[in-house]
Amino acid sequence: MSGEFIFVDARWQKGAPSIATLNSELARFKAMFSKLKELGEWKGQKPLEEVKPFEDHERTMAFLQKEQISLLLEQVEGHQRTDMLKIVKLCLSTGARWNEAAQLKGSQLSKFKVTFTNTKTKKNRSVPISESLYNEIYKPTSGKLFEEYYTPFCYILKNKLGVELPSGQASHVLRHTFASHFMMNGGNILLLRDILCHADISMTMRYAHFAPDHLSEAITHNPITNL
Repeated sequence: MSGEFIFVDARWQKGAPSIATLNSELARFKAMFSKLKELGEWKGQKPLEEVKPFEDHERTMAFLQKEQISLLLEQVEGHQRTDMLKIVKLCLSTGARWNEAAQLKGSQLSKFKVTFTNTKTKKNRSVPISESLYNEIYKPTSGKLFEEYYTPFCYILKNKLGVELPSGQASHVLRHTFASHFMMNGGNILLLRDILCHADISMTMRYAHFAPDHLSEAITHNPITNL
């Protein structure tokens, strides 16, 4: 109709949205009505209050083995886009999302530590980095440190490594790789939650089974052990 403006989220133009998208939208609407009620702009019961999130099956999280990590670094290092290697190393060293690392500014870098801002959870987080990585990514500027090369990276990941990744997990494989190896190397699950800045510990618990002693007490604490 004339003069009518209709906004359609691009995610809904690609066909049926995922369960994760639906739950995300539900949470947004609930938060909106909660804020309106807090401000006194909404009276009565909040709509959607009784609506529960859709149940979703746990998604497969792909990660790179040590040999694949070495091959990836080798392929990226040989690319003409030199900043790509720095971004990949930063993601693998801190568990950062691709955009968090690629958009890093000099003002977010202090000696042997990087602070990620504008994160998915809206919370800043600081993660220590090695002296060698600090020296590699440091520039005397408060502006952007890198040129972003996401598409070439995805090409290398798919065509040079031959890694089969679940839908939507291209660059995210670096974050999963960090978390998986962190636990395999004996890392603390609560510390991992803080590093990844997960809002819910259940998200971090997806990596718990990578710990060397995960559920090992089933051997010593079962009822027939001491019979």
